[in-house]
Amino acid sequence: MPNRLASESSPYLLQHADNPVDWYPWSAEALDRARQEEKPIFLSIGYSACHWCHVMEHESFENQQIADFLNQHFISIKVDREERPDIDQIYMQAVLAMQGHGGWPLSAFLTPDQDFFFGGTYWPPTSTAHMPGFDGVLASVLDAWQNRREEVVQQSRQITNMINSPLAGSDPTAALDPSVFQVAAQLLFQRWDNTWGGFGSAPKFPHPMDLSLLLNLYERRKRGFAEPTGEQLLEMAEVTLQKMAAGGIYDHLAGGFARYSVDARWLVPHFEKMLYDNALLAPVYLKAWQITGDDVYRRICEETLDYLRTYVTDPTGAIYSTEDADSEGVEGKFYVWSVDEVQEVLGEESARLFCSVYDVTRSGNFEGHNILNLPRSIADYAQDEGLDEQELAAQLAAARDKLLAVRDQRVRPGLDDKVLTSWNALAIEAFASAAIALDNNEYAMAAERVAAFLWSELRQEEDGRLMHTWRHGEAKLPAYLDDYAYLISAFVTLYRVRFDAVWIDRACRLAGDMQKHFQHVDGGFYFTADDHEQLIARTTEFQDSAVPSGNSMAATGLLRLGRLTGDTQMIELAHQTIMAATPLLKRMPLAASQMLVAYESLLHDERQFVLIRGSAEEESGRAVAVLQSATDLNQVLIVANHDCADSGTGALAGMLTGKTAIDDRPTLYVCRGFECDQPVTGRDEIETFAGTLR
Repeated sequence: MPNRLASESSPYLLQHADNPVDWYPWSAEALDRARQEEKPIFLSIGYSACHWCHVMEHESFENQQIADFLNQHFISIKVDREERPDIDQIYMQAVLAMQGHGGWPLSAFLTPDQDFFFGGTYWPPTSTAHMPGFDGVLASVLDAWQNRREEVVQQSRQITNMINSPLAGSDPTAALDPSVFQVAAQLLFQRWDNTWGGFGSAPKFPHPMDLSLLLNLYERRKRGFAEPTGEQLLEMAEVTLQKMAAGGIYDHLAGGFARYSVDARWLVPHFEKMLYDNALLAPVYLKAWQITGDDVYRRICEETLDYLRTYVTDPTGAIYSTEDADSEGVEGKFYVWSVDEVQEVLGEESARLFCSVYDVTRSGNFEGHNILNLPRSIADYAQDEGLDEQELAAQLAAARDKLLAVRDQRVRPGLDDKVLTSWNALAIEAFASAAIALDNNEYAMAAERVAAFLWSELRQEEDGRLMHTWRHGEAKLPAYLDDYAYLISAFVTLYRVRFDAVWIDRACRLAGDMQKHFQHVDGGFYFTADDHEQLIARTTEFQDSAVPSGNSMAATGLLRLGRLTGDTQMIELAHQTIMAATPLLKRMPLAASQMLVAYESLLHDERQFVLIRGSAEEESGRAVAVLQSATDLNQVLIVANHDCADSGTGALAGMLTGKTAIDDRPTLYVCRGFECDQPVTGRDEIETFAGTLR
């Protein structure tokens, strides 16, 4: 018989709906029963694409003997970490404090009052030479609960107090200054693998926030670095981006990146593909193209965004969360090839060329099969073999298309089709950035569809507050800080696509709600709202994880929005948020790379560019285009029609007041600190001025 999870919407919880374990979702019913029966809680947290979560389910949660023991002695609760990151944050912090390491599945034991007293990650069903068995862990926990309860409760309360304590280990009064950038760059340089790229050893993760920081520092501060030099900042980013794009972590047929590589050379991925990784990496490749002009980076950005549009986009325009690592119960089966399979699709001669370039051999490079990768770039291969590069590239592109068409007929990996506000906001940012830089209307429409969906379907009717998740027509769970902070920044970027002021008005509304319900008295923001479900802790998170922290994105978005609207209170709030992260930035700057990006932007006294269109559409359109290309997304660029500059009532009204199209021609007002110089009038003069900005 299905258990209580059968009525849930989370694909991860539904995966466990037929387990013999008497699972509860996180609910008042489960917590009340634990208190009434004085039973400890077994809390299992994971997500749908988690390989070891699948393993533990098959080994332990489908094991009738283990299920019977859990059902008799524990209240078992299953949580999707992507739906309830608030719960995951608290108990991951507890496991990390106790064990020194964490991960998923997260397995935690709680008192009926939700206090943590023991936990870990994956355990096999019975003990091995290297790991205790889950059956033994359950027995030991039950023994402690029944025979040493006072000690257990005391320990659990100490852990709860620790979770509720502020950051320690650094002087909170220490001043933050630009030397933190040099420290961060040196740490990245020390950890950088100058052969394969990336930071640290296997397993290797993409680290998009670190890469963004490197590219940002190269653009803004490269002349101020001695070791590493400014050129080395770019080299660290480029080598990493090139090696990832050549490795098996990148899908060479459909585009998009897997979650991480199990080896140092990016060859063997953990095959799940997450929305957030791809939404964060696409803008990094786009930025690398803008800096270097290397079209390989542009192609990777486009292919990654096209993967999102083609394979994981809902008919509504919203984007799903994850594609699993497993298909037909086998990790990576969907993605790998044999020589015979390639020959069957391409024919012997074309297959010979393709296999030589993409490392497909009889012996294989992954458990007897082959993960497509590029040991040498296509350009290097053409040069080494004396082939015409463009002709070779065209042949390989045609071969990839044929192989992709065949691969699309395979049984696809499992799909987590829930829609998360925060991750979709990252996608808006990615599509909008590419739409602006590449003048791509399809990307613009993709960004607008996602944004319109979130605004329509993921807000509460009664007060317009955001919701966190949506699936199959139902939105649920009040939004977290990440949802608000990511969406504010995304809307600011989306404004730059067509200069539709509605997105700025909506961003300001979100900023007001965020300040009202999440603001911390000491600076920064809580992860949960003031009217959220009360857990054992209300956390303030400054440290990035696989995604930027909500506080770093709040600082980023508020700074951009405040400069755009002239709202100095928002700018001050962004400043306070960055300063609240000072203890962390002084102690572990790479734990908050996105906050460093926000801090670097704060230090620049940015000019504001306000363009009032004239009535001549062609002349005004050209003026807009040259300013788009001459200013980056962190700079303020406002565009308004010639006949409405003085009539605006929205958030941009203050910046438009008194600005008109002189002689009915496009007119640019250049302001600093909201005080403006003499306007620049006419397309030619504006184009000449824009040339000084590049």
